[in-house]
This record gives sequence, structure tokens and C-alpha cells, in this order.
Amino acid sequence: MARSLCAAILAQGGITTKLELRNVTCGYDQVRPVLRGISLTVETGQICCLLGPNGVGKTTLFKTVLSILKPMEGQILMNGEDTGHWTAARLAKQMAYVSQFHTPPFPYRVRDVVLLGRVSNTGYFGKVSNLDYEIAEAAMVDMGITHLRDVPYTDISGGERQLVMIARALAQEPQLLVMDEPTANLDYGNMVRVINKIRSICDKGFGVIMTTHSPDQAFMCESTVALLQRNGPMKFGYAAEVINEENMREAYGIDVKVIEFFDTHNRLVRMCSPLLD
Repeated sequence: MARSLCAAILAQGGITTKLELRNVTCGYDQVRPVLRGISLTVETGQICCLLGPNGVGKTTLFKTVLSILKPMEGQILMNGEDTGHWTAARLAKQMAYVSQFHTPPFPYRVRDVVLLGRVSNTGYFGKVSNLDYEIAEAAMVDMGITHLRDVPYTDISGGERQLVMIARALAQEPQLLVMDEPTANLDYGNMVRVINKIRSICDKGFGVIMTTHSPDQAFMCESTVALLQRNGPMKFGYAAEVINEENMREAYGIDVKVIEFFDTHNRLVRMCSPLLD
């Protein structure tokens, strides 16, 4: 069996990578700001969840982090270096993007889809080496999908597809994963499985910044939270600090109750429940 890609990265020395946004204003055409004064950090070994109502600017922020959009103000730094002048190839060695939706045009095998993560190293027309195959196999090991390697991507479930997309991102060998609603449209069981895999790769040395519409996922991931609001400043901190009744009312305009209890292993569990009218 192929060695875990996460384990291989840890064996290289476990160097910490830090993404930092300093007072970033982002928007379109350099004249239409969507978000102002965004400051947050995420490091390898950490998860940061972006929460906020629809249309508040989460996708715009992601596009700015990924250098698709230039910041209107402020800086985006990787280990203290401004990424504004980085090439796409250099950025791809630090960050990989996992989109919310992916519709394959052809019934590629799962292994071939994961191999596409090697494009940043091989180029679109480069020859795939034995090392590339080994890295793709290791990424599938980490996601627990080696049994799907020869199955057409179009024939697997939504939860399995999401794990394939994460494996493809891991095959890119980044330090940080940027995930746009990684559990969107998944049933409850698959949502939990994907969250468990995200926790696992974080525990093994990757950093993750992800959007979600579920405050409970931030609790499950024991993450930091960036709570975006339409008419107020972003709130950033640990989930237990940011996700409370007052902040959720300000951001979403609804009343919630944060519930705490101990599970069968005597671990503190937090849940956020809406209060219906």
C-alpha cells in the first residue's frame, strides 16, 4: 500500500506555513469594495471557517486569497511575503483550491482525476512520472478512496466525489487547502465523513480555510472562525468565542441557542440551534 501523503509531508520536517490577511479590502474593478478591513491568519495544522449570510462576500474573499482578484487595499502574506507578485505556479505550491461543485465532462477514472492535481508540477502537456502516480496513490490513501481508483468518477456518490476532489488537492502537495463549502449538497452521513477527513488532514500538518453555512461544523472542527457581516466588522477568533447568541443574531438576524454537553468520552460538545418563531 502506498505511504500516506500526509505522513510523507510530516517526514520532511513539518515546517509551519502561515497565511495572513492584513487589513484587506476586496471587490471588483478596483472601485466596488465588497469587504473592508479583513484581518485573519491560518497556519498549517489549523482550520479556519468562514461564516456569514449569502452575498456577504465569502467567494470574493476566496478569489482574493487565490490571487484571482487583487486586493484593493491591504496585503495577503505567505510566511511574511506578499503574494501579490507571485506566479500562479508558485502560489499552487502553497495553496490548493477545492471547489463547491465539480461536473466532469468525461467519465475519467478516479485515479486520473486525482492525477490532475499534479498539473502544477508537470504542466498540462508534461509526462506523468512514476512519482506522480505514487503521490496520487498516497493522496487516495489519505482520503480512504483507494478502492475507487479505477471507478469512473461519474459513477460515484456526491460524498465520494468530494473526497476525490480533496485527494486531487492533496496531490498538488500544497501547505494550505482553500475549500468552498466542502459539504454542500451532501447527506448527513457524508457530511460527517468529509468533516472527519478534513480534521484528519489538519491533524497531520495541512492548514485549511473553508466556507460553511453550518456553525456546528466550526465546533466540530474546533476551528477559528471569521464571521462576516453585512453591516459590521468581521469577528475573528476561536469558534467557542465567536459563535454565540449575540453574534449570530447580528450576522443572520435570527435567534439561536448554543448548547453545551459532555459526550460519552467526557468531551465537551457545542451545538448551535436556531430558535423558531
